[in-house]
Formats: sequence, structure tokens, C-alpha cells
Amino acid sequence: MADARGLRFEKVTISLGAVRLIELDCTIGPGEVLTVMGPSGSGKSTLLAAITGTLDPVFDMAGRIRLDGRDLMSLPTEARQIGILFQDEYLFPHLSVGANLAFGLKPVVRGRAARRARVEAALAEVGLAGFAGRDPATLSGGQRARVALQRMLLSEPRALLLDEAFSKLDTGLRAQVRELVFDTARRRALPVLQVTHDHSDAEAAAGEVVTLA
Repeated sequence: MADARGLRFEKVTISLGAVRLIELDCTIGPGEVLTVMGPSGSGKSTLLAAITGTLDPVFDMAGRIRLDGRDLMSLPTEARQIGILFQDEYLFPHLSVGANLAFGLKPVVRGRAARRARVEAALAEVGLAGFAGRDPATLSGGQRARVALQRMLLSEPRALLLDEAFSKLDTGLRAQVRELVFDTARRRALPVLQVTHDHSDAEAAAGEVVTLA
């Protein structure tokens, strides 16, 4: 059904003991962004853990989370097709830029030539053509962010989570990387949920905002 597309929260509640941290009932449509704001300890990371299937059993959760109509709660983490970007890029220092990107490729992409072509196309898409052989340590902050984004996209996610993804970037670079991420999500019709404590991230997303206590 057409209205099943997107990331859907069906009366989702997450509690820690008697304290209710999350109460969410909404849909993030393809290419749309939902921003969840709140101070440390308010439940932002807990919500991401629930979506990715890594929620600590100390929390109690009710409701359902669906992605394009599929019930995520019955799926292991690796089968949920969720991409996530963190404030740190987590590039593997012992691998080249190209090898870092190849790590994101699905096993169905077989053959050295085919995998290399996918990696080179991904780098060219973000203005990094010819960077495959580079050491990640030689990249600027903006270049590292673009490599992390493309590595995640090569895994072909159907939704994107942003965990304070822009918080370590300086002001000018932050605006540039945000624009790249949000434009890419719109172009690929990916629903996006970002958690942040920065109001400028919410303004840049130009979507609905949920504020946690």
C-alpha cells in the first residue's frame, strides 16, 4: 500500500521503571525528516536503540515500529536496513578510503571490478574521485564525513538515523555536510530521524520536531 512507505511509529512508548521517556505515534515519509530534541538522558539514544534493535532489556517498550510496512520488531539488527551516522565517522584507520567504502557493500555485489566500480562511483558522487587509495588520516573533517555517508549509503538502507551527526563539525562545515545529508535523503526518498540538542540542526531539516523533557 502506498501509505505504508516510510518509518512508522505505532503508539511507541519506552519506559525506565516508572519513568516514561518516549511516547511517539507518527510516520516519517520518504525524504522527510523528524527531529527529536532533548537534553542528555532524555531518551534520544534510547529511541535510536529501539529502532536498530539494540535496546537494553532494562527498558520497557510497547507499540510497533514499521519500515515500509515491515514490522522491525521481529527482525534482527542486521536485517532492518537502517543506516546510521554518528558524530564520529568511525572510519577504519587500517584501511584505505576505498576499502572503508567497500566494507559497506552488500555481499551480492561480487567481483573485484564490480565492487571497485561501485566504490569509485560513490566517491565521485561526493566530489572525492580518485580518493580510493587515500589513508583516512589524510582527509579533512568534511571529506571524512562524506566518506562515512557514502559507506553507509552503499549498504542500501531504507531509512537513515542521525545521532548528533553534525555536532563535532565547525559552523561552516556543519551547514555544508547537513545540506549534503538532507539533500541525499530527499533524492533517495529515505525517511530520516535525527536526534540532536542543537536547534540549528532542526531548522536545517525543515521538518517536524519532537522535544523530550
